[in-house]
Amino acid sequence: MAEVEERTGSGLPYGIGAYLCWGLFPLYWPLLEPAGPLEVLAHRIVWSLAFVLVLIGVTRRWGRFRDIARDRTLMLFLALASVTIALNWGGFIWGVTNGHVIETSLGYFINPLVTVLLGVLVLKETLRPAQWMAVGIGFVAVVVLTVDYGRLPWIALLVAGSFATYGFLKKRASLGAFEGLGMETLILAPFALAFLVVLQLRSDLTFGHAGVGNAALLAGTGVVTAIPLLMFAAAATRLSLTTIGLLQYLGPFIQFLLGLFVFHEAMSTARWIGFALVWAALVIFTVDAISSRRRAPRPVVTA
Repeated sequence: MAEVEERTGSGLPYGIGAYLCWGLFPLYWPLLEPAGPLEVLAHRIVWSLAFVLVLIGVTRRWGRFRDIARDRTLMLFLALASVTIALNWGGFIWGVTNGHVIETSLGYFINPLVTVLLGVLVLKETLRPAQWMAVGIGFVAVVVLTVDYGRLPWIALLVAGSFATYGFLKKRASLGAFEGLGMETLILAPFALAFLVVLQLRSDLTFGHAGVGNAALLAGTGVVTAIPLLMFAAAATRLSLTTIGLLQYLGPFIQFLLGLFVFHEAMSTARWIGFALVWAALVIFTVDAISSRRRAPRPVVTA
């Protein structure tokens, strides 16, 4: 028991650090102006690849990286994962640089509900009554927010749907954080580089034309992408699924507060109702998940 408590204690700072970084992301991307969202996305892909390849070299994981490249089934999963993470990154960057920080936070709030729904639709999983209740309340919340926005909250749905699909594909691939991210960004890098070259030929490229500080911040997108992943990987090996499940709400909660108090985005009465419904759904979902894990039979340990 003491060993478990020690591992949990050592893992908690890593977990909190990872979700703090992800929660504070909306403060970083606006600093990259005048670069547009697509250029920022392209830089994030290219510089993430560069940084991860350095880490793979330092940790001497090239053998594992080559093994992944030879596995066609695995590469198919990673190719699909690369598309979904590009959609997630692109939707998030566009949202936070166009005055929709609160809506992007909504995407990560509803992500657990979308993940559960994906399990039903794709894996034919059976939900418990409390899970159905949480999904139903989440659906009502989306309807309320759609009426208030006058449109579907497509940024939130894109962020949630792409991230849930990405998580599903990564679970099927079952790879380490950096080998997976390295291969995904390697798949995307030719397209990102081609886009940056086209911008340069059109004299629309920001990198190198808006000062050293801007260039450094664009290059830094690789570091800010990888650092939370490092901390999350350290936390995941030390913390229980229950603790990680609770910590995952820290990121969108910080994003919500930033949208409300830093970026001063409007929250009408209907939006408060919509978010309150989402939070109620998450309380039901989380309590049910914790109760289910406690009721689950413990594995029998034999000598």
